Amino acid sequence: MRLDIADLRLFLAVADAGSITAGAAQANLALASASERLRAIEADAGSTLLDRHPRGVSLTEAGAALAHHARLIMQQQTQLRGELQAFAQGARGTLHLYANTAALTNYLPSRLARWLAQRPRLRVELHERTSNEVVRALRAGQAEAGIISDAVPAEGLQRHVVAEDPLVMLLPGHHRFAQRRSVSFADVLGETFVALADGNALQTYIEELAAAAGRVLDVRIRMKTFEGLCTMVGHGIGVGIMPRTLARQHRRSTGTVAVPLEDAWAQRRLCVCIADAQALSAPMRSLLQHLGVRTEK
Repeated sequence: MRLDIADLRLFLAVADAGSITAGAAQANLALASASERLRAIEADAGSTLLDRHPRGVSLTEAGAALAHHARLIMQQQTQLRGELQAFAQGARGTLHLYANTAALTNYLPSRLARWLAQRPRLRVELHERTSNEVVRALRAGQAEAGIISDAVPAEGLQRHVVAEDPLVMLLPGHHRFAQRRSVSFADVLGETFVALADGNALQTYIEELAAAAGRVLDVRIRMKTFEGLCTMVGHGIGVGIMPRTLARQHRRSTGTVAVPLEDAWAQRRLCVCIADAQALSAPMRSLLQHLGVRTEK
């Protein structure tokens, strides 16, 4: 059978109304056009579907079978339309977001949670990368958008500042630099460090900076979390570098001191970085608007 949605819609309208005239009106068709179409449906089915009476029509056994399946098809079409609309509106699908460590650990969780809670069918894949790696992914077309430090060059990409998040030197309370108003990275390169785990994007960036200065960090222990790093520093195991917002959260419980870093790369702000605002998917556009980023389509 070569029935289309319009055929099924007309047939159900006639079946429900018990009248070709009333069914045609409901389907917005002229009576002659509806009658011709119904005859074509019966010819295609190879069976009489409607018993015609002076006061209307009734379904034959074959007609009742067609009506049953037609209703299922119409229900599926409605479900399909709803699901496709959910994809179009950014309420369903999988969103891939690239971000540096600071964004993933402190900036994004509370903001992303509120937005994601309203979209139960949407999945999010978070990719932790250094800011430089995020920029490279954007330029290569591997990512729609990412969150980076504004200390990283991103020529040709759109940047939107979303938060202040400088890096600080985390010290034990008794450290000789604890009373300073600020320190430079060069001042502490000879110190023993408590570092983040291998593969952590921020730690990779810090060690790249040390290598650029011709040094290798003296790492005594690596921790998987910022809380663990703070605990170790508080006990005098070494010093560390971390975002100011996270250092403030743990300073009282660990007895640590956060001293500002003077270096330009540490005076960073978190930025949403976009390669092409016109090409953003609906979910990404929705999330960025939630984060306060205006994207013109």
